[in-house]
Amino acid sequence: MATLLNDAEIQNQIAELDGWSLNGKTIETTKTFDGFPSAIAFVNTLVEPAEAAGHHPDLTISYNKVTICLTTHDAGGLTQKDFDLATQIDQLS
Repeated sequence: MATLLNDAEIQNQIAELDGWSLNGKTIETTKTFDGFPSAIAFVNTLVEPAEAAGHHPDLTISYNKVTICLTTHDAGGLTQKDFDLATQIDQLS
């Protein structure tokens, strides 16, 4: 099981991410696209890195917006896996 990060580690890592915020035991961001097809195309690009990491985001799709929430469910909070996947997601958008 992945190791939970402490508050200082979380604050240091969230500061390195652009557009992500801390929400309880999750980090989240919302990406905006020019329409529904573009939003869905973006969601499809998330499949490969999520599967490769064995770590899957919680997604909410609302027309042209995709909200991505990351937490390590089996660890009960934020781990390095969340920040690694967030970095990969930012490189896709």
